[in-house]
Parts: sequence; structure tokens; C-alpha cells
Amino acid sequence: MIHFVLLISRQGKVRLTKWYSAYSHKERSKVIRELGGIILNRAPKLCNFVEWKGLKVVYKRYASLYFVMCIDQDDNELETLNIIHHFVETLDRYFGSVCELDLIFNFHKAYYILDEILLAGEVQETSKRSTLRIIAAQEELVEIAKEQASSISNIIAQATK
Repeated sequence: MIHFVLLISRQGKVRLTKWYSAYSHKERSKVIRELGGIILNRAPKLCNFVEWKGLKVVYKRYASLYFVMCIDQDDNELETLNIIHHFVETLDRYFGSVCELDLIFNFHKAYYILDEILLAGEVQETSKRSTLRIIAAQEELVEIAKEQASSISNIIAQATK
């Protein structure tokens, strides 16, 4: 099971967090601080697995971001690296060469994609095409809702004149 997902920049700024296990706000801050320090200070040639508090932390650096997942001790690290890579490839296809700014300004879309791939700390969808099709349908629904809200506000504005 995946306990949490973190995206951390090289400067130590958190860009995305998703928690699948119960952690208090104080514990979350402590986890981010601890793991950020551990991962950012590791040499690039060291392996991408760290044992931490009876769990395994698997991370991979893509450009300026570290994608971090915390898993159970008996889970497969290579499969977790594969999940991270799948998430990055899906982000890449959606944004067209994803960068840190895409995630900063469109964080809600990154969360949508992550929620389509992972459900309650387990892999839900392995097809990038299916994930992107669902996200496109979601965006279409948002646009329809915006148009309806706009037309309703126009009707109300005309009625109150």
C-alpha cells in the first residue's frame, strides 16, 4: 500500500501531497521536513530507496522535482518506481512536456490525474489513454457547468433590470 505521495522541488518546496494513511497536520509537516532533508541531501548516484520508520520510501528525480512514495516494508520497490514513472508519463502527455510551473499553476489537474491512477493507496488505472480520456471528460463537464452558470447569471441580471 502507498501511504503518501509527495512532489518536492530541488529547493525543498512541496508541490503536491496526497495522504492515504492517517497523519495529523503536525505529523505531516514533520514527515515532509524529515524526508525532504533525507532525499535532497542524498547523492545522485545512490539508490532511490530509503528505509524510514519501518516503511520504505521510493523516490525518483525528474528535472527539478522529486516524486516520492512511501510504501509498506514488504511492497515491491521496482513496482513503485514503475508507478511513479507511469504518473510522470501521464502528466507529460497531458501537459506536453510537464514542468514544475505546470504543477504549480494547474495543481488541481495533477491531483485529478493522481486520483485516477491511485485509489486509497493502491493502483487503480494503468492505462494512460484511459486516464487522459477521463480527465478530458471531466474538463468538458467543468466547461459545461461554467457555461450554464454564466447563462443563469445572465438571466438573473436581465430579470433584475
